[in-house]
Amino acid sequence: MSLPSVENARATMLSAIVPLTAEAVPLAEADGSWLAEPVTAGRDQPPFDASAMDGWAVRSVDVRLGARLQIVGESAAGHDAGVTVQSGQAARIFTGAALPPGTDRVVIQEEAKRRNETVVLAAAPDGPAWVRPQGCDFRAGAILLEPGTRLNPWRLALAASAGRATVTCRRRPVVAILSTGDELVAPGEPAGPHQIYDACGPALAAFVRRSGGTPTLLGRARDNDASILAAVDAGVFDLLVTVGGASVGDHDRVKPVIRSAGGVLSVEGVAMRPGKPVWFAHLADGRPLLGLPGNPASALVCAELFLAPLIAALQGGTAAPDTGLAVLDGPLSANGPREHYMRAIVDNGPDGVRRVRPMSEQDSSLVTVMAAANALVRRLPGAPALEAGARVEVLVPKR
Repeated sequence: MSLPSVENARATMLSAIVPLTAEAVPLAEADGSWLAEPVTAGRDQPPFDASAMDGWAVRSVDVRLGARLQIVGESAAGHDAGVTVQSGQAARIFTGAALPPGTDRVVIQEEAKRRNETVVLAAAPDGPAWVRPQGCDFRAGAILLEPGTRLNPWRLALAASAGRATVTCRRRPVVAILSTGDELVAPGEPAGPHQIYDACGPALAAFVRRSGGTPTLLGRARDNDASILAAVDAGVFDLLVTVGGASVGDHDRVKPVIRSAGGVLSVEGVAMRPGKPVWFAHLADGRPLLGLPGNPASALVCAELFLAPLIAALQGGTAAPDTGLAVLDGPLSANGPREHYMRAIVDNGPDGVRRVRPMSEQDSSLVTVMAAANALVRRLPGAPALEAGARVEVLVPKR
């Protein structure tokens, strides 16, 4: 059976995702969430002509070298100056304060000198006005943030400046993680001579949290149908991620259990490495399931390519892998028939050029290699051998 490409497999998975319900979220808790409704400005920003500097609010017609103006008041941020400035007059003003009626320009304090109840100007008539006009940032009624936008501190500042205390976002999905295999024990527990510690469970929980979901660990299921089914039935989640049991060996029982329980598989393997056994299904009740291979590198590479986009889609957003080009530090052999994601180290050299060095070992079970890498080199099927200095596509995971 011909396996789908990474792109086609991801498209199949995403096509079946229905976004979760929306809820009002306080701004301080909304970082990383996706908007379900637009954020619209309720008024102009700034809501008045504001000073961009400390200085003197004046009329432009009065600005000339040596002009002496009578001081008639003061305008500070958050306060009404309480005065209308006439010709021949000036008001002390501070950054962010509203220009008093009658004024249209600020002479900065470095270009003026106070003498008792007057101020003498040293500003040229054609100098800067140092005024932020009303609405120069945005106007009332403007859509500031569109649905499907992922919030970050900068966008939250924009929503706050529009007066919003809450934003309407899709609910964060609860992502259950089920590790499977008789060989696994939890980190910190006694391990038998033929057992290994579960590296994927904690790593994927961190990945889910960074990707905008709420992780929950279902523990470890043994390699038998009853144990797997009991763990799945007991979980409360919007998306289930299983780890291990994804291949075709006698002890790989996860897919048969899901099928026997009424699940429908739509992806059964992808033409990639590492991660060929990755699969996708819907449980009998419609909830999605992503099946990851058990090797840590395979699981985390597949998480970057499939899990992050699924978490985003459940919230009405997108999370395409962040890719770019980098210069190879050394030669690279030709690639085989599957798309290959090679663990690598990328950095900027002294010349400012982004360079990448694939790790010499690419075995998907090597956790040390995975931990040392900070990028993935993407190689297309049948890609030719490359010499040092060639440009390659690089995916830099968000860490």
